[in-house]
Amino acid sequence: MNNSVGNTARLFGAGLRALLVLTVVCGVLYPLAVTGVAQALFHDKANGSEVTADGRTVGSDLIGQRYDLPLKKGQETAEPDLKWFQPRPSNGLGSNRANGVNTEYDLLVSGATNLSGANKELIQQVKDAKAAVIEDNSTPGHRIGPADVPADAVTSSGSGLDPHVSPEYADLQVRRVAAENHLPIRRVQELVDEHTDGRTLGFLGEPRVNVLRLNIALKELTGKG
Repeated sequence: MNNSVGNTARLFGAGLRALLVLTVVCGVLYPLAVTGVAQALFHDKANGSEVTADGRTVGSDLIGQRYDLPLKKGQETAEPDLKWFQPRPSNGLGSNRANGVNTEYDLLVSGATNLSGANKELIQQVKDAKAAVIEDNSTPGHRIGPADVPADAVTSSGSGLDPHVSPEYADLQVRRVAAENHLPIRRVQELVDEHTDGRTLGFLGEPRVNVLRLNIALKELTGKG
C-alpha cells in the first residue's frame, strides 16, 4: 500500500515537473523566440503588412477596402465614392472613407459566395455589377462598353478580401477618377502605371494594382481629405 502511494506520488511529481517545464519552453520561450525572430527579420509582415499615410495606419497591404459615400437616410447599401479608385466587389471589405482606418467589416470570416456559375443569383449580381461599372466609368465622349469590363470588376475573389485589381480594371477607372478630381487623364494614368506590380519573380501570378496604395497616392496628388 505504501509502495503504491509512493509510486503514485513520484509519478504525479514527475508529471507536474514535465508540465511546468513544457509550459515554460513551449508556452513562453518558444513563442518569444519566434516573435523575436519575426520582428527582427520580417517586421513589416509580422505586424500585418500595415500601410501608413499622414503618420497613421490606414490599412493593410493584404486586405481590401471599400471607398463609399456616407449612407443616406433610408439607404441599406452605400454608393461608391467615385473620386476614388474602386476595388473588386465583395461583401467582406471594410469601409474606408477618405483613407480612414480600416476597422469596419461586414463579415467575420472571409470566403467566396459558393454560388455556382449557373446560379441565377450570381448571374444577376454579375449583370448588375457590370451595368454599374459601365454607368460609373462612362464619361462625356468616352462610353464604356460591356466588352471593356474585366472579370475582376464584377466578381469577388476567393477570399472576398482581395486588396488588388487588375491593371485593366484600374485603367478602366482612370478617366472617371480624372474627371471627378479635375486632373489630367495622363497624370492619373501615370499613377496607375507607377502602382502596377508585375508577376512575382517574373512568372508567378498576374500583374496587379494595390487599390489602397493607389488611392493614397491619389490623395497626395489632389490633397483631398
